Amino acid sequence: MIRHLLSGADLDAATAIRILDTAAEMATVAGREVKKLPALRGRTVVNLFYEDSTRTRISFEAAAKRLSADVINFSAKGSSVAKGESLKDTALTLQAMGADAVVVRHPASGAPHRLANWVDGSVVNAGDGTHEHPTQALLDAYTMRSRLGRLDGLHVAIVGDVLHSRVARSNVLLLSTLGAKVTLVGPPTLIPVDISPALAPGTDVSYDLDTVLPGVDVVMMLRVQRERMNDSYFPSAREYARRYGLDGPRMRRLPEHAIVMHPGPMNRGMEITPEVADSPRSTIVEQVANGVSVRMAVLYLLLGGNNR
Repeated sequence: MIRHLLSGADLDAATAIRILDTAAEMATVAGREVKKLPALRGRTVVNLFYEDSTRTRISFEAAAKRLSADVINFSAKGSSVAKGESLKDTALTLQAMGADAVVVRHPASGAPHRLANWVDGSVVNAGDGTHEHPTQALLDAYTMRSRLGRLDGLHVAIVGDVLHSRVARSNVLLLSTLGAKVTLVGPPTLIPVDISPALAPGTDVSYDLDTVLPGVDVVMMLRVQRERMNDSYFPSAREYARRYGLDGPRMRRLPEHAIVMHPGPMNRGMEITPEVADSPRSTIVEQVANGVSVRMAVLYLLLGGNNR
């Protein structure tokens, strides 16, 4: 098992499958009267979040607590970071406190990699800039496998603001490793040039959503990240929704077995309509629940099941 989880590229197929299989076992805990395991008793997990987050932070906190770890939530707002403390100084402080794992979200791409050089414990990347978000890719893969029974051979369309999406990058890397075919769909201005078949074999690019939908098993809609945009990447929200939004008529063009995913939070009415988001095809609520199980598996394997 790896020591840190910083990127989807850190995971080979065997390691990724081990995490997904462990997550399936962890999911059974949610059905118990007492939703706790003693696996990480005496261990300390620090949630180090420099960006606002609800789903991811709470998911990691719930995962650590269900494994009986001690959890410290660290928010940049109201801390010494607001007074100018550097990431390295914060890392040294956490090291002195004996943190066994640091879950970090940071607006700077590459920050978790730097942090991993400064602490002895494991570092888990919970999102760094526009770079990666590997546990989101793992929970997405877990959800696909739970719904469709397999990952190898699936055709997954990732639609929307790929340029600013760390979720898209991690999914491209992980899904390709696990044998899925990925097609990136969006306006030319929102498809990055660095995601290519050389980076992830089998990855295609399309600018026409309607031609892609009939041949996919999974369509993953991405949030349009307006807070990261400094320029006009498309004419208007209405035009974007017309060309790349998933509505009822488009959903009905999907194969009967196909599912709809979204990492959240959603811009309802822009990239996805309420009709689609609330339909039986949608896995959006499942993804949130599965996130706790997957993060339990990651923390367990890094800290408890690694014989370290």
